[in-house]
Amino acid sequence: MTNRRDFLLLASAAAAAGTLQAAPQAGTPTKTLLILGGTGFIGPHLTREAQRLGWTVTHFNRGKSAADGVAGVETLIGDRKGQLEALKGRRWDVMIDDTGYIPKFVKESAALLAPSVGYGLYISSISAYASFAKPNDEDSPTGKLEDIDTEEVTETSYGPMKALCEQYSMAAFRGRMSVVRPGYIVGPLDRSDRFTYWPVRAARGGEMLAPGTPEDPIQIIDVRDLAAWMMKLVEGRTVGYFNAVTAPGACTMGGLIEASQAAAPKSGTRVTWVPEDFLAAHWKAEELDLPPWSPMKGDEAGASLTSTTRAQKTGLRTRPLAQTVRDTLDWFRTLPPERQAKLRAGLDPAKEAATLAEWHRAGTQG
Repeated sequence: MTNRRDFLLLASAAAAAGTLQAAPQAGTPTKTLLILGGTGFIGPHLTREAQRLGWTVTHFNRGKSAADGVAGVETLIGDRKGQLEALKGRRWDVMIDDTGYIPKFVKESAALLAPSVGYGLYISSISAYASFAKPNDEDSPTGKLEDIDTEEVTETSYGPMKALCEQYSMAAFRGRMSVVRPGYIVGPLDRSDRFTYWPVRAARGGEMLAPGTPEDPIQIIDVRDLAAWMMKLVEGRTVGYFNAVTAPGACTMGGLIEASQAAAPKSGTRVTWVPEDFLAAHWKAEELDLPPWSPMKGDEAGASLTSTTRAQKTGLRTRPLAQTVRDTLDWFRTLPPERQAKLRAGLDPAKEAATLAEWHRAGTQG
């Protein structure tokens, strides 16, 4: 989660770049936006973009990530899990649900807000799709929950829970809502380290394992591009379902590795590509999860080929991969040393070294 320091750093950088818009002049109609969440990863970028466009922003959250609130933003304290009193009796032009993943609570908040909000946007996930064996588009089947009242988020329940949240939100807003399905959301303030691992690892030097082949497709979305595009949907009151990732084939694992090396040119990192079949033979199935890379065979073969035609037609634009890599590494280097020393994702150094040794032995023996 993002703390107040992170949010202020982001705002300061935006102001230095001249992207923050001055307060609306007297007599200018007020545009009001409620964000359920607002202080995590997407929220700060979304808030900054909305303010740049002249929106008055309100956050609804538990007040834990930014205990003192966010400058220029009204904060309403509550909890998605039934503590919605602060939202009652209020009206907003637009609501963006940035934190909904437990269906019964999303249903409750959507039912409360729909009569007093003109338009809604629910941030879902491409994990909502039922299968990734083949490429998906917005009309592909979504996952089904066995227990619609479950609150337990697991690797298997997360996607179907998001799908049901979509249904509840759409039903409440009745033609006044869009559903956005991002893939791997990356960039500054990303605390998962899934994408960040690659530029950080490339900067470390030595021999670096890269999975699969350089041509393997990957799909991501820079959080800043996501925020800018979602505000386009908001301002246009666009309705529908939209996948939010880079276009199929636009980014590859080789491009990510090259950009990561270029972001740390003095590291001298040597890259060794280890084929998917070799990794599958030496690792457990769950260890093949190295986001944003995914296997090109089996149940995940279509995961990195998701259609983005609809989103592109509504104005989704994505920046060069090299810029995202560079900015992510620059942001990561601002974190405390102890945090930088403990990546939350990626390949464990000992396992990386052991796998590389096995790969080289296999090559020698072959």
